[in-house]
Amino acid sequence: METLHNTHTFAVIETGGKQYKVAPGDIISVEKIDGDFKPGDTISFENVLLSNDGSHTTFGAPFIDGVKVTAEFQEAGRAKKISVLRFRSKSRYHRKYGHRQPYTRLKITSIV
Repeated sequence: METLHNTHTFAVIETGGKQYKVAPGDIISVEKIDGDFKPGDTISFENVLLSNDGSHTTFGAPFIDGVKVTAEFQEAGRAKKISVLRFRSKSRYHRKYGHRQPYTRLKITSIV
C-alpha cells in the first residue's frame, strides 16, 4: 500500500476578523485584502492559529511563531447582492437598500 504524504496537512489562519481552515490546493474567498494585486501575485499570512502536518498538531497562543501560509491571488470581486429592509410599524417608515460584500479569492499554495 502506497502512503501519501501531506494528505492531512492543514492550518487555521485569521484574516479579516474571521478564521479559515486551509490546506494546500484549496481555493477560498476571504474578506477584501487591501492592496493592488494582479492574478498570480503571492500573499502570505503570518496569523496562523493552528498547524497540522498529518502527525503533529501545533496550537498557537494566540499565533504560532515561524509558521506561514502562502497563497496565490486569483481575483477580487463583489459577492451577490443582498436586500436589506428596514421597517417600523405604525409610523409609515420603510427603507430598502442593497449591499454587495467585497471579497478576495485565493489559492493556497503552501504551509511552511
